[in-house]
Amino acid sequence: LLVPELSSTRRTATSLLAAGGGAAVALGSRQLWPVAPHAAADLRPAGATRHHRPAPEGERLTVVVNPSAGSAFGEGPLERLAEGLPDARLVELEEGDDLMAALSEAASEARAVGMVGGDGSLNAAAGIAHAQGLPLFAVPGGTLNHFARDIGLTSVDDAIAALAAGEVVAVDLAEIDGRPFLNTASFGAYVELVDTRERLEGRLGKWPAMIVALVRVLRRSCPTEVEIDGRTRRLWMIFVGNCTYHPHGFAPSWRTRLDDGRLDVRLLDASMPAARLRLVAAVLTGRLGRCRAYEEHQVSEVRVRRLDDDRRLARDGETFDGSAEFVISKCPEPLLVYAPHR
Repeated sequence: LLVPELSSTRRTATSLLAAGGGAAVALGSRQLWPVAPHAAADLRPAGATRHHRPAPEGERLTVVVNPSAGSAFGEGPLERLAEGLPDARLVELEEGDDLMAALSEAASEARAVGMVGGDGSLNAAAGIAHAQGLPLFAVPGGTLNHFARDIGLTSVDDAIAALAAGEVVAVDLAEIDGRPFLNTASFGAYVELVDTRERLEGRLGKWPAMIVALVRVLRRSCPTEVEIDGRTRRLWMIFVGNCTYHPHGFAPSWRTRLDDGRLDVRLLDASMPAARLRLVAAVLTGRLGRCRAYEEHQVSEVRVRRLDDDRRLARDGETFDGSAEFVISKCPEPLLVYAPHR
Protein backbone atom coordinates (compact mmCIF):
# COMPACT_ATOMS: atom_id res chain seq x y z
CA LEU A 1 0.00 0.00 0.00
CA LEU A 2 1.44 3.35 -1.01
CA VAL A 3 0.98 5.98 1.67
CA PRO A 4 0.74 9.58 0.36
CA GLU A 5 2.27 12.43 2.29
CA LEU A 6 -0.30 14.68 3.99
CA SER A 7 -0.40 18.32 2.93
CA SER A 8 0.55 19.51 6.42
CA THR A 9 3.52 17.16 6.35
CA ARG A 10 4.53 18.56 2.98
CA ARG A 11 4.47 22.12 4.33
CA THR A 12 6.51 21.14 7.37
CA ALA A 13 8.94 19.11 5.31
CA THR A 14 9.44 21.92 2.82
CA SER A 15 10.26 24.38 5.59
CA LEU A 16 12.63 21.99 7.29
CA LEU A 17 14.23 21.01 4.01
CA ALA A 18 14.98 24.65 3.34
CA ALA A 19 16.50 24.98 6.78
CA GLY A 20 18.43 21.78 6.21
CA GLY A 21 20.28 23.31 3.29
CA GLY A 22 21.74 26.02 5.50
CA ALA A 23 22.45 23.58 8.29
CA ALA A 24 24.37 21.40 5.88
CA VAL A 25 26.92 24.12 5.19
CA ALA A 26 27.35 24.81 8.90
CA LEU A 27 27.69 21.15 9.80
CA GLY A 28 29.86 20.27 6.80
CA SER A 29 33.05 21.47 8.47
CA ARG A 30 32.39 19.16 11.42
CA GLN A 31 31.61 16.01 9.43
CA LEU A 32 34.21 13.48 8.36
CA TRP A 33 33.86 12.63 4.68
CA PRO A 34 35.60 9.36 3.78
CA VAL A 35 38.62 10.07 1.63
CA ALA A 36 39.07 8.00 -1.52
CA PRO A 37 42.09 5.71 -1.29
CA HIS A 38 45.10 6.59 -3.41
CA ALA A 39 45.50 2.96 -4.51
CA ALA A 40 43.57 1.87 -7.59
CA ALA A 41 40.92 -0.82 -7.40
CA ASP A 42 41.95 -4.47 -7.41
CA LEU A 43 42.23 -5.68 -11.00
CA ARG A 44 42.82 -9.15 -12.38
CA PRO A 45 45.06 -9.74 -15.43
CA ALA A 46 43.26 -11.05 -18.49
CA GLY A 47 44.43 -14.40 -19.80
CA ALA A 48 45.68 -15.09 -23.34
CA THR A 49 45.56 -11.50 -24.61
CA ARG A 50 49.14 -11.10 -25.87
CA HIS A 51 48.02 -11.00 -29.48
CA HIS A 52 45.96 -7.87 -28.70
CA ARG A 53 48.83 -5.82 -27.30
CA PRO A 54 50.08 -2.95 -29.46
CA ALA A 55 53.81 -2.24 -29.60
CA PRO A 56 55.11 0.03 -26.81
CA GLU A 57 55.32 2.95 -29.26
CA GLY A 58 51.70 2.57 -30.33
CA GLU A 59 51.98 0.40 -33.44
CA ARG A 60 48.49 -0.38 -34.84
CA LEU A 61 46.86 1.70 -32.13
CA THR A 62 44.21 4.27 -33.05
CA VAL A 63 43.38 6.91 -30.43
CA VAL A 64 40.27 9.07 -30.82
CA VAL A 65 40.51 12.44 -29.07
CA ASN A 66 37.40 14.25 -27.85
CA PRO A 67 37.61 17.95 -28.85
CA SER A 68 36.96 19.01 -25.24
CA ALA A 69 39.65 16.71 -23.82
CA GLY A 70 42.56 18.29 -22.05
CA SER A 71 40.67 20.17 -19.36
CA ALA A 72 42.01 17.69 -16.82
CA PHE A 73 45.62 18.54 -17.74
CA GLY A 74 47.61 21.71 -18.00
CA GLU A 75 48.13 21.07 -21.72
CA GLY A 76 46.38 19.34 -24.57
CA PRO A 77 46.87 15.56 -24.74
CA LEU A 78 47.65 15.37 -28.47
CA GLU A 79 51.22 16.62 -28.20
CA ARG A 80 52.06 14.27 -25.33
CA LEU A 81 50.49 11.26 -27.09
CA ALA A 82 52.34 12.04 -30.33
CA GLU A 83 55.61 12.21 -28.41
CA GLY A 84 55.04 9.11 -26.28
CA LEU A 85 53.38 6.94 -28.95
CA PRO A 86 54.96 7.99 -32.26
CA ASP A 87 53.53 5.02 -34.19
CA ALA A 88 49.93 5.50 -33.04
CA ARG A 89 47.27 7.03 -35.28
CA LEU A 90 45.66 10.02 -33.54
CA VAL A 91 42.18 11.12 -34.62
CA GLU A 92 41.07 14.49 -33.24
CA LEU A 93 37.34 14.96 -33.63
CA GLU A 94 35.86 18.24 -34.80
CA GLU A 95 32.73 19.64 -33.23
CA GLY A 96 29.77 17.74 -34.66
CA ASP A 97 31.78 14.66 -35.72
CA ASP A 98 30.21 11.27 -35.06
CA LEU A 99 32.05 9.77 -32.09
CA MET A 100 30.62 6.28 -32.55
CA ALA A 101 31.56 6.20 -36.23
CA ALA A 102 35.13 7.24 -35.41
CA LEU A 103 35.40 4.57 -32.72
CA SER A 104 33.97 1.88 -35.00
CA GLU A 105 36.56 2.76 -37.64
CA ALA A 106 39.30 2.65 -35.00
CA ALA A 107 38.19 -0.81 -33.93
CA SER A 108 38.24 -2.12 -37.50
CA GLU A 109 41.83 -1.02 -38.13
CA ALA A 110 43.64 -1.50 -34.81
CA ARG A 111 44.56 -4.05 -32.17
CA ALA A 112 43.15 -1.82 -29.44
CA VAL A 113 40.65 1.04 -29.19
CA GLY A 114 42.02 4.26 -27.70
CA MET A 115 39.97 7.16 -26.38
CA VAL A 116 40.88 10.48 -24.79
CA GLY A 117 37.93 11.98 -22.97
CA GLY A 118 35.71 11.95 -19.92
CA ASP A 119 33.54 9.16 -18.57
CA GLY A 120 30.90 9.52 -21.29
CA SER A 121 33.48 9.25 -24.09
CA LEU A 122 35.31 6.36 -22.42
CA ASN A 123 31.98 4.58 -21.98
CA ALA A 124 31.32 4.87 -25.73
CA ALA A 125 34.79 3.52 -26.51
CA ALA A 126 34.36 0.70 -24.00
CA GLY A 127 31.17 -0.45 -25.71
CA ILE A 128 32.91 -0.61 -29.11
CA ALA A 129 36.03 -2.31 -27.72
CA HIS A 130 33.96 -4.85 -25.80
CA ALA A 131 31.82 -5.71 -28.82
CA GLN A 132 34.97 -6.33 -30.90
CA GLY A 133 36.85 -8.21 -28.16
CA LEU A 134 39.61 -5.58 -28.16
CA PRO A 135 41.38 -3.93 -25.22
CA LEU A 136 40.49 -0.36 -24.30
CA PHE A 137 43.30 2.20 -24.11
CA ALA A 138 41.76 4.81 -21.81
CA VAL A 139 43.27 8.29 -21.47
CA PRO A 140 41.57 10.52 -18.87
CA GLY A 141 40.51 13.78 -20.49
CA GLY A 142 37.39 14.91 -18.65
CA THR A 143 36.70 16.78 -15.44
CA LEU A 144 36.13 13.91 -13.02
CA ASN A 145 37.42 10.78 -14.83
CA HIS A 146 35.82 8.30 -12.42
CA PHE A 147 36.68 5.14 -14.36
CA ALA A 148 40.24 6.18 -15.22
CA ARG A 149 40.88 7.13 -11.60
CA ASP A 150 39.56 3.79 -10.34
CA ILE A 151 41.99 1.86 -12.56
CA GLY A 152 44.88 4.12 -11.53
CA LEU A 153 45.08 6.54 -14.47
CA THR A 154 45.38 10.24 -13.63
CA SER A 155 47.27 11.62 -16.65
CA VAL A 156 48.33 11.00 -20.24
CA ASP A 157 51.70 9.77 -18.96
CA ASP A 158 49.95 7.21 -16.73
CA ALA A 159 48.08 5.86 -19.76
CA ILE A 160 51.24 5.68 -21.88
CA ALA A 161 53.06 3.87 -19.07
CA ALA A 162 50.18 1.39 -18.76
CA LEU A 163 50.40 0.64 -22.47
CA ALA A 164 54.17 0.22 -22.28
CA ALA A 165 53.82 -2.20 -19.36
CA GLY A 166 51.55 -4.29 -21.56
CA GLU A 167 49.25 -5.53 -18.82
CA VAL A 168 45.68 -5.98 -19.97
CA VAL A 169 43.22 -6.43 -17.10
CA ALA A 170 39.62 -7.63 -17.09
CA VAL A 171 36.90 -5.49 -15.50
CA ASP A 172 33.13 -5.74 -15.29
CA LEU A 173 31.00 -3.94 -17.86
CA ALA A 174 27.32 -3.43 -17.03
CA GLU A 175 24.39 -2.47 -19.23
CA ILE A 176 21.06 -0.69 -18.85
CA ASP A 177 18.37 -1.26 -21.46
CA GLY A 178 20.99 -2.90 -23.68
CA ARG A 179 23.47 0.00 -23.46
CA PRO A 180 26.80 -0.49 -21.67
CA PHE A 181 28.09 1.57 -18.76
CA LEU A 182 31.41 1.60 -16.90
CA ASN A 183 30.44 3.44 -13.73
CA THR A 184 26.83 4.24 -12.96
CA ALA A 185 23.29 4.21 -14.30
CA SER A 186 20.28 5.97 -12.84
CA PHE A 187 16.79 7.30 -13.33
CA GLY A 188 14.41 9.50 -11.37
CA ALA A 189 15.87 12.58 -9.69
CA TYR A 190 19.34 11.11 -9.11
CA VAL A 191 20.71 12.57 -12.34
CA GLU A 192 19.76 16.08 -11.23
CA LEU A 193 21.18 15.39 -7.76
CA VAL A 194 24.61 14.55 -9.18
CA ASP A 195 24.67 17.57 -11.50
CA THR A 196 23.71 19.94 -8.68
CA ARG A 197 26.18 18.45 -6.21
CA GLU A 198 29.09 18.68 -8.63
CA ARG A 199 28.33 22.35 -9.36
CA LEU A 200 28.50 23.14 -5.63
CA GLU A 201 31.47 21.00 -4.56
CA GLY A 202 34.16 23.54 -5.41
CA ARG A 203 32.50 26.20 -3.27
CA LEU A 204 31.05 24.18 -0.39
CA GLY A 205 33.05 20.96 -0.23
CA LYS A 206 31.74 17.48 -1.01
CA TRP A 207 29.65 16.72 2.08
CA PRO A 208 27.73 20.02 2.42
CA ALA A 209 27.34 20.19 -1.37
CA MET A 210 25.66 16.78 -1.32
CA ILE A 211 23.18 17.90 1.37
CA VAL A 212 22.34 21.20 -0.31
CA ALA A 213 21.88 19.41 -3.64
CA LEU A 214 19.67 16.78 -1.99
CA VAL A 215 17.50 19.48 -0.43
CA ARG A 216 17.13 21.43 -3.66
CA VAL A 217 16.35 18.41 -5.81
CA LEU A 218 13.86 16.82 -3.41
CA ARG A 219 11.97 20.09 -2.97
CA ARG A 220 11.16 20.39 -6.68
CA SER A 221 11.15 16.81 -7.98
CA CYS A 222 8.26 14.40 -8.41
CA PRO A 223 8.49 10.67 -7.60
CA THR A 224 8.67 8.14 -10.41
CA GLU A 225 6.33 5.15 -10.51
CA VAL A 226 8.09 1.86 -11.33
CA GLU A 227 7.91 -1.87 -10.90
CA ILE A 228 11.26 -3.29 -9.78
CA ASP A 229 11.71 -7.05 -9.81
CA GLY A 230 7.92 -7.46 -9.73
CA ARG A 231 7.33 -5.02 -6.86
CA THR A 232 5.51 -1.73 -7.47
CA ARG A 233 7.50 1.20 -6.10
CA ARG A 234 7.18 4.96 -5.84
CA LEU A 235 10.71 6.36 -5.79
CA TRP A 236 12.39 9.73 -5.65
CA MET A 237 15.60 8.46 -7.17
CA ILE A 238 17.59 5.31 -7.90
CA PHE A 239 21.31 4.81 -8.45
CA VAL A 240 22.90 1.62 -9.81
CA GLY A 241 26.67 1.25 -9.66
CA ASN A 242 28.79 -1.13 -11.73
CA CYS A 243 30.43 -2.94 -8.77
CA THR A 244 30.18 -1.88 -5.13
CA TYR A 245 30.78 1.80 -4.39
CA HIS A 246 32.06 3.61 -1.30
CA PRO A 247 31.08 5.35 0.91
CA HIS A 248 27.50 4.43 1.77
CA GLY A 249 24.78 6.97 0.99
CA PHE A 250 23.92 9.20 -1.95
CA ALA A 251 27.44 10.38 -2.78
CA PRO A 252 29.15 7.16 -3.93
CA SER A 253 32.68 8.06 -4.98
CA TRP A 254 35.04 5.11 -5.53
CA ARG A 255 35.32 1.33 -5.89
CA THR A 256 37.84 -1.08 -4.41
CA ARG A 257 36.93 -3.83 -6.90
CA LEU A 258 36.02 -3.61 -10.56
CA ASP A 259 35.21 -7.29 -11.03
CA ASP A 260 32.93 -8.25 -8.12
CA GLY A 261 30.00 -9.22 -10.37
CA ARG A 262 27.58 -7.05 -8.36
CA LEU A 263 25.33 -4.08 -9.03
CA ASP A 264 25.21 -1.52 -6.22
CA VAL A 265 21.56 -0.37 -5.93
CA ARG A 266 20.68 2.69 -3.83
CA LEU A 267 17.23 4.25 -3.78
CA LEU A 268 14.96 6.65 -1.89
CA ASP A 269 11.42 5.37 -1.33
CA ALA A 270 8.79 8.11 -1.77
CA SER A 271 5.89 6.04 -0.42
CA MET A 272 6.67 6.71 3.25
CA PRO A 273 5.31 9.79 5.03
CA ALA A 274 7.85 12.63 5.03
CA ALA A 275 10.35 10.53 3.07
CA ARG A 276 12.31 13.60 2.00
CA LEU A 277 12.58 14.96 5.51
CA ARG A 278 13.57 11.56 6.88
CA LEU A 279 16.44 11.27 4.42
CA VAL A 280 17.86 14.75 4.98
CA ALA A 281 17.62 14.36 8.76
CA ALA A 282 19.33 10.96 8.57
CA VAL A 283 22.20 12.32 6.49
CA LEU A 284 22.64 15.35 8.76
CA THR A 285 22.81 13.15 11.86
CA GLY A 286 24.94 10.40 10.33
CA ARG A 287 22.18 7.79 10.64
CA LEU A 288 21.44 7.06 7.01
CA GLY A 289 21.70 3.32 7.65
CA ARG A 290 18.70 3.56 9.98
CA CYS A 291 16.54 5.63 7.63
CA ARG A 292 13.54 3.58 6.48
CA ALA A 293 13.15 5.67 3.32
CA TYR A 294 16.66 4.79 2.12
CA GLU A 295 17.61 1.37 0.73
CA GLU A 296 21.00 0.04 -0.32
CA HIS A 297 21.82 -3.47 -1.50
CA GLN A 298 23.95 -5.42 -3.97
CA VAL A 299 22.39 -7.64 -6.63
CA SER A 300 23.32 -9.29 -9.92
CA GLU A 301 20.36 -8.00 -11.97
CA VAL A 302 17.51 -5.48 -11.78
CA ARG A 303 14.33 -5.77 -13.85
CA VAL A 304 12.40 -2.52 -14.28
CA ARG A 305 9.01 -1.57 -15.71
CA ARG A 306 8.12 2.13 -15.86
CA LEU A 307 4.55 2.84 -14.79
CA ASP A 308 4.53 6.54 -15.72
CA ASP A 309 5.45 8.46 -18.86
CA ASP A 310 9.04 9.20 -17.81
CA ARG A 311 11.48 7.29 -20.02
CA ARG A 312 14.70 9.18 -19.28
CA LEU A 313 17.67 7.05 -18.26
CA ALA A 314 21.28 7.99 -17.58
CA ARG A 315 24.55 6.09 -17.87
CA ASP A 316 27.95 7.56 -17.09
CA GLY A 317 26.61 11.10 -17.31
CA GLU A 318 24.84 10.65 -20.66
CA THR A 319 21.02 10.64 -20.78
CA PHE A 320 18.77 8.91 -23.31
CA ASP A 321 15.16 7.84 -23.80
CA GLY A 322 14.84 4.22 -22.72
CA SER A 323 12.20 1.53 -22.98
CA ALA A 324 9.16 1.11 -20.77
CA GLU A 325 10.62 -2.22 -19.63
CA PHE A 326 14.33 -2.92 -19.32
CA VAL A 327 16.99 -4.87 -17.46
CA ILE A 328 20.12 -3.65 -15.67
CA SER A 329 22.75 -6.39 -15.55
CA LYS A 330 26.40 -7.34 -16.06
CA CYS A 331 27.68 -8.22 -19.51
CA PRO A 332 28.65 -11.92 -19.66
CA GLU A 333 32.19 -11.17 -20.86
CA PRO A 334 34.53 -8.70 -19.13
CA LEU A 335 36.01 -5.59 -20.70
CA LEU A 336 39.76 -5.70 -21.33
CA VAL A 337 41.60 -2.49 -20.48
CA TYR A 338 45.21 -1.33 -20.17
CA ALA A 339 46.00 -0.44 -16.55
CA PRO A 340 49.15 0.62 -14.67
CA HIS A 341 51.50 -2.24 -13.83
CA ARG A 342 51.49 -3.26 -10.14
